[in-house]
Amino acid sequence: MPGDILKKRKIAVLGSRSVGKSSLVIQFTENQFIESYYPTIENTFSKSVNYKGVDYDCDIIDTAGQGKDEYSILNSKHAIGIHGFVLVYSVTSRNSFDMIQIVYDKIVNFCGIKEIPCVIVGSKIDLSQRGSRQVQPTEGEGLARANHAAWVETSAKNNINVAKVFELCLAEIERQAPTKAEPPASRCLIM
Repeated sequence: MPGDILKKRKIAVLGSRSVGKSSLVIQFTENQFIESYYPTIENTFSKSVNYKGVDYDCDIIDTAGQGKDEYSILNSKHAIGIHGFVLVYSVTSRNSFDMIQIVYDKIVNFCGIKEIPCVIVGSKIDLSQRGSRQVQPTEGEGLARANHAAWVETSAKNNINVAKVFELCLAEIERQAPTKAEPPASRCLIM
């Protein structure tokens, strides 16, 4: 049966420092919330995900937070060989939201394509209930629409929409390359 074939997918999780990338990935792969914050260098987590009856063997790359200067925003290895991207901002940080378009544009430029399979994620909605929200849902949706990306808000702490992030990412990968096993990013050349 075709559904028995495991498809390998590489997903990179990118965004500013301390927006909750690691918390999101660990909640998804290990079903636990880590309260303390240690800056991530880079980790890869693996998890099998069943999406529309097909098992996907996902390698999820939890990257170090992207800095504000243009050279620390993105490493070429975060664009090459990646099938899909999860771009995370915190709903309590306007700066982290503003970084999403910069990171998106960097990936597109690296790969020389018009759009990438991508989910834009507004994290930490559990904190927004305390009045510290700086980014409204309509802004996140608008940014996603402008970039032909999926969008969702999450709380890793309360496990809200965490699995949905990765299901949406798989949906975006399949929508843009339904029959290809290789990521479109493989056309990237770094000189």
